[in-house]
Amino acid sequence: MSFARKVWHLLVGIKDALVLVFMLLFFTVLFAALSARPSADAVRDGALLLQLDGTVVEEVAPADPFNLLLPSAAPTREYAARDLVRAIDAAAGDTRIKLLALDLSTFLGGGQVHMLELAEAIDRFRKTGKPVTTYALAYTDDTLLLAAHSSEVWVDPMGGAVVRGPGGQNLYYGPALDRLGINARVYRVGTYKSAVEPWELGAMSEPARRNATELYSTIFARWQENVSAARPRAQLTRASHDVVALIQANNGDTARAAIAAGLADKAGTLDDWGKHVAARAGTDPLDKAPGAFAHTTLDAWLAELGPETPTASFMGSGPSRIGVITIAGEITDGTAGPGSAGAERIVAALDDALDDNLAGLVVRVDSPGGSVSGSEAIRRAVLRHKARGIPVAISMANIAASGGYWVATTGDRIFATPSTVTGSIGVFGVIPTFEDALARFGVTSDGVRTTPLSGQPDPISGFTPAADALLQATVSSTYDRFLGLVAEARGIDRARADELGQGRVWDGGTARQLGLVDQFGNLDDALGWVAGRAKLADGTWAPAFLEQEQTGYGPLVAGMMQPSGRTRAIAPDLFAAIASSESDQLGRALADLTRLFGAQGVQARCLECPALAAPTRPARADEAGLLAMMRAFLAR
Repeated sequence: MSFARKVWHLLVGIKDALVLVFMLLFFTVLFAALSARPSADAVRDGALLLQLDGTVVEEVAPADPFNLLLPSAAPTREYAARDLVRAIDAAAGDTRIKLLALDLSTFLGGGQVHMLELAEAIDRFRKTGKPVTTYALAYTDDTLLLAAHSSEVWVDPMGGAVVRGPGGQNLYYGPALDRLGINARVYRVGTYKSAVEPWELGAMSEPARRNATELYSTIFARWQENVSAARPRAQLTRASHDVVALIQANNGDTARAAIAAGLADKAGTLDDWGKHVAARAGTDPLDKAPGAFAHTTLDAWLAELGPETPTASFMGSGPSRIGVITIAGEITDGTAGPGSAGAERIVAALDDALDDNLAGLVVRVDSPGGSVSGSEAIRRAVLRHKARGIPVAISMANIAASGGYWVATTGDRIFATPSTVTGSIGVFGVIPTFEDALARFGVTSDGVRTTPLSGQPDPISGFTPAADALLQATVSSTYDRFLGLVAEARGIDRARADELGQGRVWDGGTARQLGLVDQFGNLDDALGWVAGRAKLADGTWAPAFLEQEQTGYGPLVAGMMQPSGRTRAIAPDLFAAIASSESDQLGRALADLTRLFGAQGVQARCLECPALAAPTRPARADEAGLLAMMRAFLAR
């Protein structure tokens, strides 16, 4: 008993120590977040500095506090595209802001629709007569698009620019699964529903290749058209298709090659660029570091602007409200998000607003789809608002495909941009079985069935023909329902809906010609249309974003991620910018395998769409494992 008592006391002591450690961590995070909180007092005369260290997204995901425990696992910061546009537009009319300074050294990019929205905001800023100056070490497609709309583009002498264009390689596991004896049972409808091809084939099918070629060629052509219009001297064909000769002509100097191709104007270090900005914005009396200049940070600027609109439920007098619900990221059945489209969370937000007397509703979609059950739950929640007789518009951002288009069928009018990716009207399901793999080791199965479906589906012993038929029938009936929703929403027959479906992916311009989209426009255009249908005069209405406020550690960690002033992060060079696709590919492989072996229902998801998303900074595998264990420990 004495030994057991000592062990018990040891366990209690360990438990108390862990509690103390996490309490200290909590208060450390709390103090740091409150200390780093931007203040409106930090707004000063000079430049508005947009030092974008991360990605531009439709909806910012809540920060994970555990990522702060390991330095190299720091989360990638996300910037809401609408916040950036609002900040630039407000700065254009403010006399305190003399110019816009874009430091894109550590910018990871975003979807093309968001990049074009920022580019248009930069153009509006320049029309006021104020300059826009941009600096980066390594320019790639997204940074080049923004830089093209600047007054001047600086590149580091050790940097350069590269035009890669959309597209790339997908991973195919069919031959590997055959070698391992794993049977990926695929159930699908749609000639072009290529999301299942990685589990069946060793290479892309010709229908999928044709669809992807048309899609990416169109998107790249629009990128080139926009950059060329903003920067006529840019030699995009030379920079994208004759890059070796371009570099050789400049004796291997990639910075000089970027200037020779018209992609940049001047080579200089970050300090040189800062001194140049200081000549117009003024020097910073509080910062004596080389290259410092008077500036206002994005966080301080947004803090002074305040929230755009109320986000909580509202009652009482005031302007009429048009609700905005955001569906961003892969659609799942749970409560994930913001930043991920957890159907349970989105449905709860929509239902909570049923009593708010909304004058209309805009559904903002930036999703490649996902769970059919989740998509249908969101669709029904939107219809509950529509049943009140209010107008409903769909606003498509970068992607509104598969399950995203499933939800879009609720709209009275669908808005998209020419660069939006949509369609992918098709469904599938994949379940792996291991009967062949186990048989190689002498593992067999036997038993008694009372019906052909007894014990089915059985991933160990395999599926019976009845189980296979049932699963395929489920997918086929889901596709038939999808076609019915599209046909009813777009005023066409099922045969035409099937022609537009089959899992084929369309760019926004083609989708409009085919009738899957009604008109080009952004979120503001969709809001204006709803206001018109609701007969609301200008100035008598305002958007109300139906978002649930972040709880827990999210706001604290977000505060810690916000720099209190200008930072001097070490930017990746041109080699690193190109090689970053390696980690993206490895991360995609892990995500694919997780999706294969995860328990999922019928899916309406687009394979081509994720390739258009911005990259992330993945954590090391050992770090991710440690963080997962800590989360699991605290969740008990």
